[in-house]
Amino acid sequence: MLQLVALVICVTLGMFSMAPVGAVLVLIVIVTVLAWMAARREWRPVSALARLVEGWDEHPDIAALSPDRLGRGTDADLASLAGGLHTFAERIAGYTERERNFTRDASHELRSPLTVIKMSVDMLAEEQSLSGFGERSLQRIRRSAREMEALVEALLILAREKDNGVDDEVFVVNDAVGRELGFARDMLAGRPIEFELEEPARFALEGSPRVFAVLFWQLIRNACQQTERGRVVVTVMPDAVVVANRTEPTPADAGAGGPARPNADRHGFELAIARRISERFAWPLELQTRASGENVARIRFPQVQAA
Repeated sequence: MLQLVALVICVTLGMFSMAPVGAVLVLIVIVTVLAWMAARREWRPVSALARLVEGWDEHPDIAALSPDRLGRGTDADLASLAGGLHTFAERIAGYTERERNFTRDASHELRSPLTVIKMSVDMLAEEQSLSGFGERSLQRIRRSAREMEALVEALLILAREKDNGVDDEVFVVNDAVGRELGFARDMLAGRPIEFELEEPARFALEGSPRVFAVLFWQLIRNACQQTERGRVVVTVMPDAVVVANRTEPTPADAGAGGPARPNADRHGFELAIARRISERFAWPLELQTRASGENVARIRFPQVQAA
């Protein structure tokens, strides 16, 4: 407003020839420079605050936003904004510290007992005097330990704030799928479920093979949860991996001429974890139930590489 009033006065003096044109122009320049310096002085704290917040990802300095660090002449609105950001930054720092502690402690405290369980099961499996009931119990323990290990891996992946890319590499998806199917055959030995792998294409991904293995294993577990007896077909497409399961009627259902058991349509906790992992790493997950009763889960990969 002061600049506008000064400019109006200068223009009025020039229009009525009350001052030389050169003097009016010099006066206009002086008023503009003074107004710019005043505005810059007012906006300097705002710019400093913006630069501080912009550099939080690399070098966070929460103490710089403390109200005690602000000058006495700081604008009240700016001080209120800085105080709110300081409180919010402290809460975020607390969340980050708790997340780091949880992932570190959970990774150690949960994986160590699982390792002991798997080693003990392997040692017991070598005993020659085990009965048939004991062997079946060992298989159940081994299967539960494997499922618990996959669940811990999935929860730890989701608990982290973001993927830091430490274990990223270029891996062939077909090889990873083959390994997980081998684990699934071992874990589900004795159940009337067959696994088939179809590979009309081969491709590679740049990312974490561990994350992919956890995601694929959750889909395999979900398909097995939906299937009492039948087939689980895994197909590797040029840019996707498809897991399809078809439930066959049990002998009792076939004799009665009825459909398959209703638990073939259930979706468990595994599918919820798989959906969250797919959203985290931008691998779209598509679900479909066909008219034939076949359940299909498809993971698409936007960026693939040649195998």
